[in-house]
Amino acid sequence: MTAGAQPEPASTTARDRTATWVGTTYFAEGLPYMLVRYLAGVYLTDLGFREAWLGLLNLLGIPWNLKFLWAPAVDLFGTRRGWLTRVQGALVAGFGLLAVLAALGPLEAGAGGAESLGSHWTIPMVLGLLVALAVLSATHDIAIDGYYMEAIPDPTRQAAYTGLRVMTYRFAVIFTKSVLVAVAGYWAWSGAFLLGTLTLLALLLFHVRVLPRVEAPAERRSASQNLHLFGEAFLSWIRQDRILLILAFIATYKLGDEVLFSMNTPFLIRELGVSKAQLSWLAGVLGTTASIAGSLVSAWAIRRFGLRRAIWPLTLAMNLNLWAYVWLAWDRPEAATTSGIAWIAAVHAYEQFAAGLGNAVLVVFIMRICLPRYKAAHYAIASAISSVGSSLFGGLGGYIVEGWGYVTLFVLAFLAAVPSMAILLVLEVPEERTASHQKT
Repeated sequence: MTAGAQPEPASTTARDRTATWVGTTYFAEGLPYMLVRYLAGVYLTDLGFREAWLGLLNLLGIPWNLKFLWAPAVDLFGTRRGWLTRVQGALVAGFGLLAVLAALGPLEAGAGGAESLGSHWTIPMVLGLLVALAVLSATHDIAIDGYYMEAIPDPTRQAAYTGLRVMTYRFAVIFTKSVLVAVAGYWAWSGAFLLGTLTLLALLLFHVRVLPRVEAPAERRSASQNLHLFGEAFLSWIRQDRILLILAFIATYKLGDEVLFSMNTPFLIRELGVSKAQLSWLAGVLGTTASIAGSLVSAWAIRRFGLRRAIWPLTLAMNLNLWAYVWLAWDRPEAATTSGIAWIAAVHAYEQFAAGLGNAVLVVFIMRICLPRYKAAHYAIASAISSVGSSLFGGLGGYIVEGWGYVTLFVLAFLAAVPSMAILLVLEVPEERTASHQKT
């Protein structure tokens, strides 16, 4: 624990306060991610961008892949609470500007089709702003995860709040996919981005007021000392036993889902004919509720049986369901019919539940391999590696669809899930660190 940090009080009131700020910070972590990675994609899909261009939007995930490069700064300069609130303020300003650009931008592709969109003066500004917001959002994640592990230093209590973290993060997903998409459908895209901005502003004001001050500011150091500590943050993580297997496992564990979801919105809207109104409850309420349920079931199983015993059943359940989406792409039920939308909803909810099973597994696995002194940096390194597939393979998803169709993409999604299961056969799954491992 860093200087100035206080152990979490054990009273019921203190636990309630902790649960409150854990919930609001992880809702706040999920909201910017969803605005950049999901809502902006639906917006540009609605404008008429072609699939190959939409696939390239997955490259907006690169800041999350590279965030480990600047993650040590959160550990070494200022406080994690300070980083959290300041970056939230910058995000509020950025998303407010995005709402203005959406109000001034095109409502649909012009006479020249999708290619004409690039000539509108707001589109390059929107794309450039999304890159900046992605970098800020990734930094926001670093600060929140580091603050969480600093404010709740006990690994057992960290694991106990995993279900709450995942659930409230998923509430941000529901809010974006249902409420904000519905606002876009019934009002305007500028209104959707504005409501997202105001929600983040309300969270910022709440966090400035209630977040506990659990750490002292970082001590003053020379440039050479900071450079040494930056290096130590990375080296201390990669010195772990069997680090290559750990790296490979983290990078591939959610790869199947990442490939599948890389083109999920265009698939639902263009291939199956799902409207924005249908999408708001299908992906927003039904799908994300199923994902939350899967995450809570997974968190319960890990607490009840331990990560080592629970990981195989949860992993198999997460990956075998990918074939349901292969069937959906092959059969192509029509969303305009009652039976069609029912099948689409059932498969989508089933896939989201199964994907949620793997979320808690990966979160707990990553927390178990973070050393206390560099919590923010280590968590950022591991979580960045876990999302590499979303950016690299997801960026190719549009080209795969244009060349070979959605059935091929979803079969490739299952094949992408196989390596992590092979690695799991030989990887030693960590349980809670002992006291000796907790030393910095």
